[in-house]
Amino acid sequence: MLAYRAAQPEPPDLRIGPTPRAGTPTGPPGTATPADDTRPAGQLVARHTVATSTTEYQLVLVGSERIGRRGLSEAIGDAVAELRAIDVTYSPLRPNSLVSLLRRGEVAAEVYPPLADIVHRCEAMRVATEGWFDPWAVPGGFDPAGMIKGWAIERAAGRLRAAGITDYAVVSGGDLVVRGRAPHGGPWRIALQQPLSAGTGDGPAGATPGSPPTTVTMVDGAIGTSGLTVGRRKVVDPHTGSLVERDSAAMVIGADLAVADGYATALFAAGPAGRDWFPQWTATTCWTWSARRSTPGAARPRDLGK
Repeated sequence: MLAYRAAQPEPPDLRIGPTPRAGTPTGPPGTATPADDTRPAGQLVARHTVATSTTEYQLVLVGSERIGRRGLSEAIGDAVAELRAIDVTYSPLRPNSLVSLLRRGEVAAEVYPPLADIVHRCEAMRVATEGWFDPWAVPGGFDPAGMIKGWAIERAAGRLRAAGITDYAVVSGGDLVVRGRAPHGGPWRIALQQPLSAGTGDGPAGATPGSPPTTVTMVDGAIGTSGLTVGRRKVVDPHTGSLVERDSAAMVIGADLAVADGYATALFAAGPAGRDWFPQWTATTCWTWSARRSTPGAARPRDLGK
């Protein structure tokens, strides 16, 4: 479920994008806004932050008294264990990870099903984006950084569901997954702040640079971005091998964060050329911003792991 509306006085539960100008709702990007004082009676809220070698994750869990604080704590422990295990096992920055071993030709992806899943998703995304998402085209060989964070968040969310948690958010930088209800009892309110340097265009709700954010309300979905947050990862143009240097950003909203993350990376690398291959559908929405204009579109994730 997904709905859009202009930002309202009530604070967002989550925010994506750069810090807005004075006069707009404040709060760091990609973080959870405390809302304990508005939660329904009998409802418990747990928040946790975990840092890995590559990024930081925030988890927000909402549960009933039946689940209890112990149940919430155990669910967080399961999700954190999954995120840490993925960091150790698949991080391209770790020399002994499976991804690094694969880059050096020391293992075959088929031997490890999760690694094979990553490779399959990357291959499918490379085809879907006409080569604009290509982990094999970066210096040093195979590097799935443009998708693996979304993949990790989805797997952590799966651990939460397995623990019986139906209302949660998992956030990292400009990427997130939400499900169920926020601490205040309604859908998750997510503020989408347009890049401060973007030009006036036809983006979300006709937003202009630094204007009050557009709020997306969701009960089940994912948002992947590229180029929005401070300290964003370096994106390589797979056709030239050079770093992408442009004053732009891309955001994709859909059902699967690994897919949305991959598409956002490809759109950021491609720039305006991405409009030519981005498949049109209503299941997934994208926005791209540049110094000249913002362009909304729609996409179907195809067979990319939905």
